[in-house]
Amino acid sequence: MSTALNTGVDVGADAAPSTPLNPSSLVVGIDSSTQSCKVVAIDLATGAQVAAASAAHPDGTSIDPRLWSTALEEAWDAAGIPALGERVVGVAVAAQQHGMVAVDEANEPVHEALLWNDVRSAEEARCMVTELGAEAWIDAVNVLPVASFTLTKLAWLARHEPEIAARVATVGLPHDWLNLQLTGEWSTDRSDASGAAYFDPITNQYRPELLEQFFGAVPTLPRVLAPNESAGQLDSRWGTSAAVVGAGMGDNAGAALGLEIAPGEIVVSIGTSGTVFAVSDAPVHDTSGQLAGFADATGRHLPLLATINAARVMAAGAAMLNVDLAEFDRLALAAAPDAGGLTLLPYLDGERTPNLPDATGTLVGMTRANMTPENLARASVLAVLNSLADALAALTTFSVPVQRVLLIGGGSKSRALREAAATVFGVPVEVPEQREYVALGAARQAAWAATGELPVWGRRIEESFTPDGGWGTTVRERYVAARKAVYGV
Repeated sequence: MSTALNTGVDVGADAAPSTPLNPSSLVVGIDSSTQSCKVVAIDLATGAQVAAASAAHPDGTSIDPRLWSTALEEAWDAAGIPALGERVVGVAVAAQQHGMVAVDEANEPVHEALLWNDVRSAEEARCMVTELGAEAWIDAVNVLPVASFTLTKLAWLARHEPEIAARVATVGLPHDWLNLQLTGEWSTDRSDASGAAYFDPITNQYRPELLEQFFGAVPTLPRVLAPNESAGQLDSRWGTSAAVVGAGMGDNAGAALGLEIAPGEIVVSIGTSGTVFAVSDAPVHDTSGQLAGFADATGRHLPLLATINAARVMAAGAAMLNVDLAEFDRLALAAAPDAGGLTLLPYLDGERTPNLPDATGTLVGMTRANMTPENLARASVLAVLNSLADALAALTTFSVPVQRVLLIGGGSKSRALREAAATVFGVPVEVPEQREYVALGAARQAAWAATGELPVWGRRIEESFTPDGGWGTTVRERYVAARKAVYGV
């Protein structure tokens, strides 16, 4: 059984009519990430940022979703959006994927939202794969369940909190929850729905039988909108009621849209999580479960691999050495390129790629000579890059062309990481200027919903790097050997 949706995947089929706009018109993009909510106001004509603000989210792997609403309100007001009035013609939200938002009939949360990096449902994920088999999952939803995905979290809720599960009336994702706050109605899009493990991004249909089988019920699910479709008008409580609200998207689809990526370009994003992804006209299938066959925010596909451990590996290394991030970066730059033979497997919070939810970090190759602060810092940086290089290598096995890597995210600010990336990856690396690309992608989509046209704002490259020397091969060989020795994968 499957349920057809009004997805309008033929991009432009349901586009809003082109609307004459004030030359000073603005669109607002929202990035509700694991760590914070960022709000940017963008000039519709040029793509220039005219206002921005952020508000922090609590740390952890579960959260009351109402705190996302509070953070959005704080960032919205701090950016001065209400004062911009009717200049704001469109708003859209991009947010962290997979998080389980379960509410009752009154849209009140019945449980904390379990985030993508909450691995308590690892056993449920394993049982789901065993029960149906990998090929059946790929045929149904083009992803193989891992602990990150929403359906596994619902299965955990049904197993461990059955009384709470019985109260669930609607299930959505973090961006769906914020669409509700902005418009008063639940809605989602293909890119975010494709990470729930109960939506097929190829047929564009929910698979309610999977919810019935693994959750024991089929809650109300948000309407799935086309990439250029409106979720509704902005509620007057946000102070700019003339604005149209776009469909929204998952954060990685938002980054792809903000970067305006082309075939042959691979995005490597280093934030709380690490992601490696590309845009593809055709879906990519992987029964091993390493690669997720998500949808993008334009009607195409977004083959993606994700790691749980990324920038926080370097933050943890800085804390271990009792230095700030600037000094940590200086230490990493002062070390030998190969960290003197030290190799860190950075699975500090378990891992998703490879699928090792119970893993921990491992430091190998230690000697009295190489146990220095410099080498420890360098090993942490190389660990992040090696983990992402594993994901990049996996992506290339599916015939996804790789001409260059676009390096983004907070972790890309590290000078040591930037200078080592191309050599570890083995391909040229470009670092776009520092912008909030997830929020920028949301702003582009907001413009699309408001005007019927997807604007082309372009991007500027801040730095470019090419592979330098043979030490990258040595580092990769040591890392792969350590991973196989410790975990057999």
